[in-house]
Amino acid sequence: MKYTMDDLLNIMIKLRSENGCPWDRAQDHESIKRSMIEEVYEAIEALDNHNDKMFANELGDVLLQVVFHARIAEERGAFNFDNVLYEICSKLIQRHPHVFEAVDADDPDAALDVWEKSKKKEKNLKSHTDALKDVASNLPALIRAEKVQKKAKKVGFDWDSIDGAAEKVYEELDEIKQALKNNDQRETEEEFGDLLFAAVNLGRFLNADPEMSLTNATNKFIKRFEKMENTARDRGLELTDMSADELDALWNEIKK
Repeated sequence: MKYTMDDLLNIMIKLRSENGCPWDRAQDHESIKRSMIEEVYEAIEALDNHNDKMFANELGDVLLQVVFHARIAEERGAFNFDNVLYEICSKLIQRHPHVFEAVDADDPDAALDVWEKSKKKEKNLKSHTDALKDVASNLPALIRAEKVQKKAKKVGFDWDSIDGAAEKVYEELDEIKQALKNNDQRETEEEFGDLLFAAVNLGRFLNADPEMSLTNATNKFIKRFEKMENTARDRGLELTDMSADELDALWNEIKK
């Protein structure tokens, strides 16, 4: 059976109707806000797993969130799904003058530059600082930091080479050590944030996505931890009964 966009919109109307689903009827923008974030991450996970069927399924869940919010907005007289379509179509046309108008952009970098200029004009971003502030504050912190750094780079505010970026990481680590000596929790947290920001900067020079790099590191840690636990149990041991030195020795054994 083949469904259309109208079918999805009508299903949502039915779910939100008086005779619809009690749970769906009880929701508002705030109650389903987190669901939108979660569905996007689940779609990315399916993409990373190269599972096209699951990817299509999860993209459907992302689309459902758009339809859900649009329906709630329509019920309160704010906007409807047609307005959502108008906004995205208008935006795509306005930000691609090199496609829909007589503006030249012969390569991806030039096209991105045209996009950014169109975005600044559309959002009335009058300064470079406005462009930094325009980066969504609700983005995951590592992604936001990288986007801010890339925008700062456009005006030439960046390290000349990876050496400067790497040295900054060591500098921030030293400042954390000093904050610890000062026994100042607030200062320590601030310096830790600076260290993370510097690490993201270094990642740019390494062409390493900070979010994915940390995700991969976490996954690697879990796999090694599992192997360490299984090895301990094979030897008749429980991790909770082992000393810190024993755990460290077993961890180093697993890493080899």
